[in-house]
Amino acid sequence: MTTVIGFDADDTLWHNETHFQEMQRALAAIISGHTGETTPIDDPLMAVERRNLKKYGYGAKGFALSMIETALELTDQRVSGAEIARIIAMVHRFLDGDIHILDGAVETLTRLRHNHRLILITKGDEIEQQEKLAKSKLRSFFDTVYVVLEKDPDTYRSILGREAIDPGHFVMVGNSLRSDIHPVLAIGGRAILIPYEVTWKHEMVELPADAPKAFATLNSLRELPAFLENGENRR
Repeated sequence: MTTVIGFDADDTLWHNETHFQEMQRALAAIISGHTGETTPIDDPLMAVERRNLKKYGYGAKGFALSMIETALELTDQRVSGAEIARIIAMVHRFLDGDIHILDGAVETLTRLRHNHRLILITKGDEIEQQEKLAKSKLRSFFDTVYVVLEKDPDTYRSILGREAIDPGHFVMVGNSLRSDIHPVLAIGGRAILIPYEVTWKHEMVELPADAPKAFATLNSLRELPAFLENGENRR
């Protein structure tokens, strides 16, 4: 029986990537204004973001710097100070904005906390993620909150060791195969994927055809309590 459930935050409990996609579309419009044509920016921006992850980490502030760098590169540094200010303002609006909880999150957490220990494990900027959590008003559901630089097997192994949790009694719930599923399966835990409407390219990886029985995919958070109570293992 599952005794401890780990939850991802962004795009598992609240909307996040859709806001980043909106900012990315606005960036594309700024760049196209200089190139005179619709300029594909997905791959160039992704390349800059990956290059900068070790410097800036995850989150909106690093994204802002990567957007500015991409704009400078794709316009041969013709982007104006006013346009850079627009990019910064977009990120400020995101950071200052409300958090929009995903459908079923509150009901699911309310139901699960009666019989399970809940832990939040999210990666990103500590200040940004803690601010999102405070705005979400979901903090009281979790016994412990971890904001980490990366989600890999060593990170999960460290958290479970610190919390004295047997990997066999742990299940991770999230929207990313790369961050929430693969590393947990690698240390002997269970993992449940709940796909979000859009996925950041950096998080896109393939699931092996022979995915272990410890992995399942659900359509929404609302399905999670019944799935855990029934003890099913399905894809």
